Amino acid sequence: MDRLTSLTVFARVVELGGFSVAGRRLNMSSTMVSNHVQALEERLGARLLNRTTRKVSLTEIGRAYYERTSQILAELDDADRIAAALQGTPRGTLRLHASIAMVGFLTPVVAEYLTTNPAVSVDLAVGDRMVDLVEEGYDLAIRTTPPPDSRLIVKRLTPWRHILTCAPAYLAQHPAPRDLADLAHHNCLRYSFYPYGDEWRFEGAAGVPVSVKIRGNFVSHSAEALRLLALAGQGVFLAPSFVVKDELASGGLVRLLPQYRPVEFVINAIYPHRHNLSAKVRSFIELLAERFADHRRWMNPEAIGDESSAVAAR
Repeated sequence: MDRLTSLTVFARVVELGGFSVAGRRLNMSSTMVSNHVQALEERLGARLLNRTTRKVSLTEIGRAYYERTSQILAELDDADRIAAALQGTPRGTLRLHASIAMVGFLTPVVAEYLTTNPAVSVDLAVGDRMVDLVEEGYDLAIRTTPPPDSRLIVKRLTPWRHILTCAPAYLAQHPAPRDLADLAHHNCLRYSFYPYGDEWRFEGAAGVPVSVKIRGNFVSHSAEALRLLALAGQGVFLAPSFVVKDELASGGLVRLLPQYRPVEFVINAIYPHRHNLSAKVRSFIELLAERFADHRRWMNPEAIGDESSAVAAR
């Protein structure tokens, strides 16, 4: 028999003064109550209770055993209450890992979260590699590309697309591409973790998939380095829309070949477990989903850079 159940049954018999009343309280037959107590006595090799037809009383050993048993059960109840409180109220340290490009968006969300959840602290690490959430102890990762480990839980936050762009200074030295195939003759700045390597993929007319093999003299896992080189006129950049939105608005970068839409990706919240998700993780994911919905335009290439497209088409 389960030892913890037997301890609970024994304590209820002592507190309620009989097998029948304990059985009714525990929704258990009197015979099963007796079996649990007998199992403890056989395990200990000692009688715990004196039984008569009228009452049940503790033996000397039983009294000492009950005192310790009641303490253990009380501590277990406290542990259950603490765990329930932690599960119901966000508290503790939330360990996050995010793509570097997400920092500008995540920072105000983290600030809002900390304000509304004072019992939580946030440990945010950034980088473009996909970390091992379990091995490295992260609660949650925010990524712009899907994880390689299919066992992880993935919550879709918002779709997004790249924008094909370059600086006016680059176009002053090179003819503007008129068709996708022209990119093969341009210096293309490559992102190391682009899922399709040196094959840039787009949607053409009527959503038909098209692609082009590109080459260039710079490759990096840093979106920021690629952005700065693009601004310096060093090449064509297939940029995340949220990385270059300000430069497109100011004219520091211009949009190329708007008739081709880069393939769609999704920003995801990734975590190890679906069941019994802690309150701190669950509430942060919910806030993220709300804020991404509020700022969906921020991810939409169709809503930014339209003026710069006309410049590049001239």
